[in-house]
Amino acid sequence: MNCCVTDLRNKEVINTKNGHRLGCVSDVEICCESGQLCAIVIWGKSRPFDLSGKCDDIRIPWKDIQVIGEETVLVCVDECDCCCTKEKDKRRIFEGLFG
Repeated sequence: MNCCVTDLRNKEVINTKNGHRLGCVSDVEICCESGQLCAIVIWGKSRPFDLSGKCDDIRIPWKDIQVIGEETVLVCVDECDCCCTKEKDKRRIFEGLFG
């Protein structure tokens, strides 16, 4: 079965290792030499009330994609080192200092 890049866009990506929703496919990476799709990209979300911009983009290599369905893409990856996860950990640290 073939799939167009436009068909991938906006499909929700779910990690089968822990059930987390990682976001929606925003972009793809294509190898210029071979012309093959090598990764999908989920753009980082903006952080409310934060002047430093947005979270890091999540890049999922093609080898980690298990299933592309009608509305979702199932991937099997280790916990992403997204800055959103790190920010939650920082908040816990500061809660102890000010609370």
